[in-house]
Amino acid sequence: MPGRARLRRDRGLFTMPIPPMSSLVPPDPPLQVVLVAPQIPPNTGNIARTCAVTGSRLHLVGPLGFSLDAAHLRRAGLDYWEALDPRVYRDWSDFEARGLDGQSASGVPGGRLHLFTGRAARSLRDVAFAPGDFLVFGHEQLGLPPALLAAWPERQVGIPMLPGQRSLNLAVAAGVAVYAALAFLGA
Repeated sequence: MPGRARLRRDRGLFTMPIPPMSSLVPPDPPLQVVLVAPQIPPNTGNIARTCAVTGSRLHLVGPLGFSLDAAHLRRAGLDYWEALDPRVYRDWSDFEARGLDGQSASGVPGGRLHLFTGRAARSLRDVAFAPGDFLVFGHEQLGLPPALLAAWPERQVGIPMLPGQRSLNLAVAAGVAVYAALAFLGA
């Protein structure tokens, strides 16, 4: 074996040609990812990155468990934050007034609410997503507020898992939901 090939093998540097990735064409209007009272900066950072690479819009509904100042964002690895143009709301009422433009959950022009919870009877696989839909996720430990879930039981969505398992990590759940919606929309 020639020296360069042996060196690459010995150092674990075998490479395989990787075909170029297909491009994503996000829906118009874009998907809206809503985090209600997120507490863990790396989860929010991972979700923000998912939004950045999919062209989705990020909405943060307070109270937040972390600061959004530049130093904190850099420390959390959110160096692409400016490209996102995230929208921040004081609380759910503020989000309803400004983020939903005062519309109801099912009558939002260009999008409907999909409330993700581990207790939903409706599966992610049964949702007919539309461009502009709002994918709503709750607090890492507590999930979405019970009053919010009670207000719109028909808008609740669950991600299928094996029985007896507690839940997915928030960032993983958001990624699964965003890409499921994109696949449904043919993006």
